[in-house]
Amino acid sequence: MASNRKSQRIEPSFRGSGRRDDDDDFHVDAEDRVVDGGRKARGKAQKTSREKRASSRRRGTSGGFFGVIRRLFYWCIVLGIWGAIGVGGLVLYYGARMPSATSWAIPDRPPNIKILAVNGDAIANRGMTGGEALSLENMSPYIPQAVIAIEDRRFYSHFGIDPLGLARAMLTNVTSGRMVQGGSTLTQQLAKNMFLSPDRTLERKVQEVLLAIWLEHKYSKDQILAMYLNRVFFGSNSYGVEAASRRYFNKSARDVNLGEAALLAGLLKAPSRLSPARDPEAAEARAQVVLGAMREEGFVTDNEIKTAMSQTPARAKSYWSGAQYYAADMVMAQLPGMIGDIKEDLVIDTTIDLDLEKKAEETLTALLDKNGAKSNASQAALVSIDGTGAIRALVGGRDYATSQFDRASKAKRQPGSAFKPFVYAAALEAGRSPLSVRNDAPVRIGNWTPENYDQKYRGEVTLTSALAHSLNTIAAQLVMEVGPNDVVKLARRLGIESALQANASIALGTSEVTLVELTSAYAPFMNGGYKATPHIIRRISTAEGKVLYENTYDNPPRVLEPNIVSMMNGMMMRVITEGTGKAARIPGWQAAGKSGTTQSFRDALFVGYTSNLTTGVWFGNDNGDSMKKVTGGGLPAQAWSQFMTAAHAGLTPSPLFGTAGGDPLQEGTQPVPQEGGDELFDVISRTLGVDERPADGGAAVASEQTGAVPFDDGMTPPADVGEQRQPATRRTTLLDVLLGG
Repeated sequence: MASNRKSQRIEPSFRGSGRRDDDDDFHVDAEDRVVDGGRKARGKAQKTSREKRASSRRRGTSGGFFGVIRRLFYWCIVLGIWGAIGVGGLVLYYGARMPSATSWAIPDRPPNIKILAVNGDAIANRGMTGGEALSLENMSPYIPQAVIAIEDRRFYSHFGIDPLGLARAMLTNVTSGRMVQGGSTLTQQLAKNMFLSPDRTLERKVQEVLLAIWLEHKYSKDQILAMYLNRVFFGSNSYGVEAASRRYFNKSARDVNLGEAALLAGLLKAPSRLSPARDPEAAEARAQVVLGAMREEGFVTDNEIKTAMSQTPARAKSYWSGAQYYAADMVMAQLPGMIGDIKEDLVIDTTIDLDLEKKAEETLTALLDKNGAKSNASQAALVSIDGTGAIRALVGGRDYATSQFDRASKAKRQPGSAFKPFVYAAALEAGRSPLSVRNDAPVRIGNWTPENYDQKYRGEVTLTSALAHSLNTIAAQLVMEVGPNDVVKLARRLGIESALQANASIALGTSEVTLVELTSAYAPFMNGGYKATPHIIRRISTAEGKVLYENTYDNPPRVLEPNIVSMMNGMMMRVITEGTGKAARIPGWQAAGKSGTTQSFRDALFVGYTSNLTTGVWFGNDNGDSMKKVTGGGLPAQAWSQFMTAAHAGLTPSPLFGTAGGDPLQEGTQPVPQEGGDELFDVISRTLGVDERPADGGAAVASEQTGAVPFDDGMTPPADVGEQRQPATRRTTLLDVLLGG
């Protein structure tokens, strides 16, 4: 039995047989044993470890959604802090590169020059902006509404930067894959336009934001909006709403209607591409978008939208259109010489009469449209001045929109026979008279042989007849008698400033002059012998009313004696009544003038005057091509007559100076004293313009009337004057002297 007890193995156990100890729950199972079941034990241990980890993951997943949110929120805060630090660093860096904020100031708006007609109506605005600055109260209310609706709907609520607008723009651009919208506010755009370059860089964008915040702090919303509207670019070289309104609609921004305001606001997206001067259909389509935005914002009603859409779209020309802009160009050319550098807004009062300007333009355009093609005349110019030299109308070409070159004041061309009045006036000053006789016959001066236009010769003619029929041979003779230098001196005295060549051919107007100076040199015949300096500017003032310049042409010098003026008026009246200028007649008015035609019909002119206006007209081609037999008595005289007839409508006719309603004072019109040789000579000398008694007691006067040249002043008289008789051998009586026989 003992051996049996020894051989019996008793397994250790923490469990009592037949009883249970509540505290004794730890025991080792067979799986936990190393021997025999070791592999199993390790497997179970590993399994238990995996179950614990899986259980842990399940617990984390079931309650881990908020954990993820917490982690995401955590990292957003971290990244936000670092982003803010980065943005702050950029702002500090680029801000440090800017001048101190205490030195920031709104740059002066480029000065505007407002040019006014004689009645106060606006002719044009010139300068970098091309229009005056208007307050919000003075412009059409539709303009700011349209701009806010399409460009910055939260303008009155943001602080210079619109986060919502920026986010919307970013989202739109990301979803579309390209730049569709911009997030800049009106304040940012103003800051960019006034202070910064258009470069798209990070530095410029940061500086734009800083400047926008500064603008919002310093100025009110209305001030910012007004500055923006008066400076922003609207295309076609127009800066500001006033310039754009006049450019596209030919009206002030004060008078812009709803449809026009929508069109202007639509241009801001792409001013050059959407300009109605370039693409009116695109401009109109964009305006419809603006109208829709205005309706969404409650600025306008559906009925107002319908009315605006029914209006005719703007059809702006590709350039400023209208003859008045030639006058504006002349003003701008003269302005610096009068006041120097332009540093502030100016108001220029001119002498231009817009009604006359319009009539002049219509006259030239109608004649060119009707006759230009068949006459091969592509251009025309006109200038009209009063007795003081004030330019009342100026047309520098057929169409300003096509060509801005001023052919009235800048183009120098030969005047042809329109220069002859200066030759005849010089001859009258030298003692000749309207009834002096010369022989119209072939004449040779050196190697030059002038011919008449019709190549016919009339024999003995008076100077009056010779001028009326524009005889070249007589003019050439007079130049050689009087002397080319004296003719040049007289022309300069009357107002010709261009270089003149003192030679025999000056008689036929071979020296080039401008139409303005030629016309102004005729004015002394109209006003009684006083110089008429051509001028277009009456007064220059600042916008506040301070006068900077005022012309002083109210006391002109005398350049011709009254008797010379009287005789010249009578002679040039005959040009219109019976000579080459018949087409220039004005019903009911006395008129005088002279036609001119240059070689090969390259230029044709007519310059004439009434007691009210002196007007010059030119027809021709810019390239110098010949016209088809267009003379000064043709198209230019017709244009002159039509314009002057319209200009004098409703006025009471008045006679020319020294004519008393008929022919001016000429020989034989005064009673001849019955006795007293001295008194007799005084009458004759006053009539003929002879200043001193001749040594031969009147023989010189008699010989002058017969065409002889009894004196030798060193000038070679015309040679080989055809079959000229020798009238000096003919007996001369007092009656011959008085009647010019």
